[in-house]
Amino acid sequence: VPMGVLSCMKYLMFIFNVLVFAGGTCLVGVGVWVAVDPAGFQDIVAAKAVLSAGAYLLLAVGIALSLLGFLGCCGALRRSRPLLLV
Repeated sequence: VPMGVLSCMKYLMFIFNVLVFAGGTCLVGVGVWVAVDPAGFQDIVAAKAVLSAGAYLLLAVGIALSLLGFLGCCGALRRSRPLLLV
């Protein structure tokens, strides 16, 4: 496999993992917003019954995605197979 292909794959994996990390961070932000100020979020979304459970679900999924994205970025930069497999 030519060296240019491996370098391209490294940067593509890094960019993908940065996007996953950014998405997870956005989910954490929305989850914190809903948990702290549910009245402000109820103006946007009409579903009131699942709002508190949804806030904690968003936090959990966001934290998991952020962690996976961060580990993937580290794995792509260091070319670490175990980090990329996580």
